[in-house]
Amino acid sequence: FRYNDCSQVRSIARLVGGAEQTGLGDVGSSGAGLVGRRKASEAVIGDETGMLRVVWWGQTYVARQLRDGMKVALSGRVTAFRGQKQMENPEWEPLEGESLHTRRLVPVYPGTEGLPQRLVRRLARDAVHAFADRLEETLSDDVRGRLGVLPLAPAMCQIHFPDSLQQAEGARRRFALEELLYIELGVVRRRQLWQTAGAAPELALPESVRDGFVRSLPFALTAAQRRATDEVLRDIGRSVPMNRLLEGDVGSGKTVVAAAALLTAVVSGYQGTIMAPTEVLAEQHYRTFCTLLSDGEEGLWREVFSPGYLDRPLRVTLLRGSLRASEKGAAQDRIARGETDIAIGTQALIQGEVSFQRLGLVVVDEQHRFGVEQRAALRQKGASPHVLVMTATPIPRTLALTVYGDLDVTVLDEMPPGRPPVKTHRLRPDQRQQAYDFLRKQVGAGRQAYGICPLVEESEAVAARAAVQEHERLCAEVFPDLRVGLLHGRMTPGEKDAVMRAFRDGGLDVLVSTAVVEVGIDVPNATVMLVEGADRFGLAQLHQFRGRVRRSSEQAYCLLLSENPSEEAQERLHIMETTHDGFKLAEEDLRLRGPGEYFGTRQSGLPDLKVARLTDVALIEQARAEAVRILEADPELQRPEHRALAARVRELWGRITAEAS
Repeated sequence: FRYNDCSQVRSIARLVGGAEQTGLGDVGSSGAGLVGRRKASEAVIGDETGMLRVVWWGQTYVARQLRDGMKVALSGRVTAFRGQKQMENPEWEPLEGESLHTRRLVPVYPGTEGLPQRLVRRLARDAVHAFADRLEETLSDDVRGRLGVLPLAPAMCQIHFPDSLQQAEGARRRFALEELLYIELGVVRRRQLWQTAGAAPELALPESVRDGFVRSLPFALTAAQRRATDEVLRDIGRSVPMNRLLEGDVGSGKTVVAAAALLTAVVSGYQGTIMAPTEVLAEQHYRTFCTLLSDGEEGLWREVFSPGYLDRPLRVTLLRGSLRASEKGAAQDRIARGETDIAIGTQALIQGEVSFQRLGLVVVDEQHRFGVEQRAALRQKGASPHVLVMTATPIPRTLALTVYGDLDVTVLDEMPPGRPPVKTHRLRPDQRQQAYDFLRKQVGAGRQAYGICPLVEESEAVAARAAVQEHERLCAEVFPDLRVGLLHGRMTPGEKDAVMRAFRDGGLDVLVSTAVVEVGIDVPNATVMLVEGADRFGLAQLHQFRGRVRRSSEQAYCLLLSENPSEEAQERLHIMETTHDGFKLAEEDLRLRGPGEYFGTRQSGLPDLKVARLTDVALIEQARAEAVRILEADPELQRPEHRALAARVRELWGRITAEAS
């Protein structure tokens, strides 16, 4: 809600140029006609201190409403015309009437073509006067008392026509808390339902197995990985189903934490599964697990492992949609008979014909890429398995309390040692050739590079065409002697996988891609990320791109090219150049662009907030605490004082179709 402060009234002599002000006076003369070559109403308004010329361009009807001697109030910006003070297109109204358009905090409503603010304001005033007292109060006296908010009727009056800025903020706070309370009641309720849906298996990892696993790793765990592993193992050791989000930058080591949890399920007599959004990522997880479980041996493409810290072989199955029918059937049989300990795959894992004998733990990678129904289907493969969801998208605290509010959150805030931060540079359009020369030099030294095409909002098809054109240009004009691959969202899964495998295996020098590479594969040899049209991407997405080249001990570079960035975009790119903390970048992204753009076109599980803001951390925490308090006392919201609240919560959550909830 926005207001023009027209409450400070000045004499005409004290009106100053360049500022919005309110003046009072008598109409000395008025008329309509051509002023220069434009139709307008014109008037002279005076008081005992001076005269003011007033023009309403294109509004000849105003002259018919003015009478000589009429006392009026005018609110607008003061300018000068031939040395004389004037106002152009001010708000005005007779002094003897109600203060609606001047002499107060005047509400500014979202514009609609053909619907003037004056009319909207009058309609809003009539509606508030007629119906504010008839609205059903959703917050009980107790809830309002604890939250310290206004009752509904006065809040409705004050948010539309506030008596002061303090009253306006008080009304905004009431409606913001109410909105957030609906969200939090749904989130907390969903969390409670998940935790009481059935007893989960109590999984335990013997100390000797944990020590053996850690000793067998080809690297030392970071303190963050040890802490995250402790949190996850503590959760899955209880009969309450775990529902935890593990977040950390690309390369922070989330897979090792997941591996420890899956190992715990196996030694406890249960099966585990990890589901990735693409075949190539599922294959990457499979390769990583082969390395982690091979105990120093050559482990790629084996299905049975015998690490020294286990007293029996461990069986891993990779289930992909592209397998031949006979291979897929055999893999499904092994999973159903319990012969597979850990199943790794894509959405093929949640298809009806896949069943598990004893599913104890579900790991979902890049979880915002899967819908609620898909994750629920996977949970149903086991009676009440523990669930660990992983993402490399940093989640700001406010989103952790709302969109992700039904999950506990573990943060990997430390990178493995020996990986230097990516050097990030903003480049002007005239520095493009320098960027190409640098990229060529890196390829000449045996490295690989990504080239990201500008974000095209219109459609995936338009983005794909742009990527094809950029690929053709680079191949023909810039890098005719290099092996340049192409990746975009309109390619089939098989085509994407083939390109990503070729890049991973060194068959390509440069990969030209749209934003689909944001959730991509590990290519430690790729050390350059060149982003065209960098001003069109958000900070969170740019940080994801940058993370793609921080996969080894080699120094990596992120080059940000933009044609004509706005001031806000320049601020974003400066933050990107100087900040490497993904969580700080996520908070800045949310602040600068808002939740809709932060999540892009994906459904975020976040309702359209009318009053509340996702930067209101204190209000979100207050709403969260109140939701917990209400549901502890009335889990089904059945008490009479909660019925109106329950109806609004049902209405809201009925509308939400979430991908990230």
